[in-house]
Amino acid sequence: MTAKLARALGDRHTGVGFDQLAEIRSSDRADIDLDFWNCDGSRAGACGNATRCVAKYIMDETGKDALTVRTARGVLQAARAGGIVSVNMGQPQLTWQAIPLSRDVDPDALPLPGSPAAVGMGNPHCVFFVKEVEQVDVAAEGAKYETDALFPKATNVGFVQVRARDEIRLRVWERGTGITLACGSGACAAAVAANRRGLTDRNVRIQADGGWLGVSWREDGVWLSGPTAHVYDATLTQAFLDSL
Repeated sequence: MTAKLARALGDRHTGVGFDQLAEIRSSDRADIDLDFWNCDGSRAGACGNATRCVAKYIMDETGKDALTVRTARGVLQAARAGGIVSVNMGQPQLTWQAIPLSRDVDPDALPLPGSPAAVGMGNPHCVFFVKEVEQVDVAAEGAKYETDALFPKATNVGFVQVRARDEIRLRVWERGTGITLACGSGACAAAVAANRRGLTDRNVRIQADGGWLGVSWREDGVWLSGPTAHVYDATLTQAFLDSL
């Protein structure tokens, strides 16, 4: 995979179209290595839902119900039970240096309008808490804060409406992609930020635009769970590759 090929594949008019592309490679330290690409050709450090989907794919091939997956985030544990695939996304990064932020500020209350929180999940997240998420202009607000100077590597931007101690509504603007139907690492970041503010418990159901996810912040890390679906198989033509 290259940045040029990722951009060509990610174009929804002339390519395949995607939010993130997952590149599976052989590994000498886990069952598989996994790299992520955004549709603009940039790299993503983590992608929770893609990790779950790839884990399901490899589990179906091998007959296993547990896998290790090495990403830029480290070696992650994936497990399947009752048709639901879960992945341990690791412990959240909660210091300004690790997220990262450009200067020493309180990650739980950033000096931005609305006092959002910042959480690292292998990639940076800025989490806004709002009364009614459906009224937020996610495209405008997300694009504005994605490249704010406070985030030296840019950031994903999440908008959270807390419905109950165990339920939140989430919409996400992903860096390098735009509005997406679901963001696994964003769901984890939202759950962590909400719990640190005392708004939710450590186990929450999260409704994204594309469906429901479960997040459980445990002693060994933040577990992301949800369904998966195999949509299609495809082969890139040589003519397409030669045109790049």
